[in-house]
Amino acid sequence: MSVSVAEPAPDPKIKTIEELHEYLYKGLQLEHATLPPYLTALYSLHPGKNSDARHVIRVVAVEEMLHLTLVANVLNAVGGKPDLTRQGFVPNYPTRLPCGPDYFDVHLRPFSREALDTFLKIEKPPEAATEEDRFVPMNWAALGLTSDGAPPPQEKLAELEESGSIFGLVPGDPTQRFASIGEFYEEIIRGINHLEDQARQAGTTIFTGDPARQVTPEYFYSGGGDVVVVTGRDTAVAALTLVAEQGEGLYGGIYDSQDELAHYYRFQQLEKGRYYQKGDKPNDPNGPVLQVDWDAVYPVKPDIKLADLARDPEILAAAEEFNQFYATFLTNINLAYNGQPDLLLKAVWEMFRMRDSMNRLVRNPLTGHTGKNAGPTFEL
Repeated sequence: MSVSVAEPAPDPKIKTIEELHEYLYKGLQLEHATLPPYLTALYSLHPGKNSDARHVIRVVAVEEMLHLTLVANVLNAVGGKPDLTRQGFVPNYPTRLPCGPDYFDVHLRPFSREALDTFLKIEKPPEAATEEDRFVPMNWAALGLTSDGAPPPQEKLAELEESGSIFGLVPGDPTQRFASIGEFYEEIIRGINHLEDQARQAGTTIFTGDPARQVTPEYFYSGGGDVVVVTGRDTAVAALTLVAEQGEGLYGGIYDSQDELAHYYRFQQLEKGRYYQKGDKPNDPNGPVLQVDWDAVYPVKPDIKLADLARDPEILAAAEEFNQFYATFLTNINLAYNGQPDLLLKAVWEMFRMRDSMNRLVRNPLTGHTGKNAGPTFEL
């Protein structure tokens, strides 16, 4: 399902600028939530091995940073304020994301077939054929959060949403969730169209943000998409459309509008053992053979917590140091989105400099956890 820039939104869920700000904050939280799983898998790979897998995951991770930046630009343009340092912005893994009729758990774990299956679900193209298909009734009992399937108490619901334990809920309606991440962004685009139409009828606009808070292209280079400076409706829709199509492809194809292979199909290459090439159809890559060595990976303990490291004080200290490093990384990104865009260049570089901190964890066996190594906990 998609709505053009000028097409009226059918009964949009977003009816106030405050609701738009909240949706966009959740978009920031959602885009970031994929980074720790991707980085954990990336740095679990043995040095000198799995160059194809390393390249694919690295490219996707950098483009997730682009998505984060695009959502921040939209939020700034409509008078909001990005805050990547808010309590609970980083999920307590495992977290849950929507994928069609079901939720699925997103774990911190080493590169594996299970991790790859999760990555494919994260980036899976939406399948909603009708307006009704865009939403799925919430089954809270299936998630083990209530016994009768009804929504949890308001306090618990607020805690779940604030902590990033579950994504894709329709804000203000705990009985429904979006069928996919793509449908979540579709709703934001509809809300922007609706609110801007109302504003123009009143002779105003919702795009009241300070242009100086926009991150411009010279402050971000990924080689896989350009930063969109958001100045109005058209550029806001373009930015959010790029976020969605880089994950799932454009109009059912394998490439986005900037002719880059979508994330879903990048990951699918690892599953199928072949690269996509021009002219290929979805799910049928016919390019060069791609090699994956599933055993050339450090056996990181999935969803590891600081409490698991109590018997290894040196590893515990390294894990705490990594968490502080990551907190500083997010702080720098937050400053970049709030008027200091030059810090974004440093942050993207630091995302890959954290490899050294990761290595002090993933290469060390754990006491009391036979066959498992340490890993980053991302407990901030």
